[in-house]
Amino acid sequence: MKRTYGAAVALALLLVPVSASAGTVTGAQVERIAPDRLKLSWADAGMVDVYMADGADVPVNRAILVSRLDGDGTYEQTVPAGTRPYFLVRDHRSGATLRVSERLVPLDHGSNFRDVGGYVGAGGKHVRWGMIYRSGATPLISDADAKLIGGLHLANMVDLRSSEERQLAPTKIEGVPYHAVGYSMATLMAAMRPAASGTGAAGTAGNGAGLYSAMPEMLAPQLRLLFGRLLAKEGPVVFNCSAGQDRTGFAAAMILSALAVPRDVIIADYHLSTQYRRPEYEMGKIDPNAFPDNVAAQMFARYHANPAAAKPQILKTPDGKPLLAFAFDAIDQRYGSVDAYLEKVVGLTKVDIAALRATYLE
Repeated sequence: MKRTYGAAVALALLLVPVSASAGTVTGAQVERIAPDRLKLSWADAGMVDVYMADGADVPVNRAILVSRLDGDGTYEQTVPAGTRPYFLVRDHRSGATLRVSERLVPLDHGSNFRDVGGYVGAGGKHVRWGMIYRSGATPLISDADAKLIGGLHLANMVDLRSSEERQLAPTKIEGVPYHAVGYSMATLMAAMRPAASGTGAAGTAGNGAGLYSAMPEMLAPQLRLLFGRLLAKEGPVVFNCSAGQDRTGFAAAMILSALAVPRDVIIADYHLSTQYRRPEYEMGKIDPNAFPDNVAAQMFARYHANPAAAKPQILKTPDGKPLLAFAFDAIDQRYGSVDAYLEKVVGLTKVDIAALRATYLE
């Protein structure tokens, strides 16, 4: 009997049908069960051959066969600690193959650094693994973390944080072209403050809802920058904010929407931040007196004084509505659809969307 792994399995069930038909591989996922051991699981009505590779673009004929005629739906593999291989699960009869890797990049001192690969998008194709990463801030990564990140061969890094946050906690990822748009943390804080009527910035209840409702316009410059890097097709891209959940969650939602990933799957990916955040590695200790004019310093100093305040959040309202849904609602109300928003505000043409899907789906 196969074990379940909470949110990660729930998300996998959203990606593809649970019961596989003959000749198909579905529901593949990889979980780290020990520092040097991975567990691969999948669904297939028949036997599969399992291959392992050290890169996301390695074809089956160049990968290493690690399990032949495997029919129990699980396979465990010992790997050197600090490595993150890719697996190819191939139906033995039909040859249908599904690529998969560990979603979370296993950093010692990182937070919420993960791959958005594997989700089913336009035409039934899957988002390519190893090409688009989302993350929290990276000011405290270890030397081992830096080596692991170096192995991702990142071509661009887009930082969604405010100018104040970037001053307080500059990234330790080196050797990667770095891009950001300057703005003040005060802008975000204003969007989070409810108006006198008791509603947020866009007329929705609560601070989080107001912030998310404001994101489509507030983060438009950052999205133009991010999509520009993706369209440049220079190699893998990582984007981040401080926690990797709010601004990063919205940006990931727009990228996955452009690739035609279903909205319920996007929401499920968003909720993984609750599981994958490690707030203690998102910002070092701060002396607010050293940054008297930095509003972010005052905010993060309060978190350090009260660590419970910085714990990963349940990203939904008390009545269960995901906060990201408020951003989707705002887009639908103002522009009619995410496609229209991406065209009118972000500036993506139909040719751009086609190019994104040709590059980032397989």
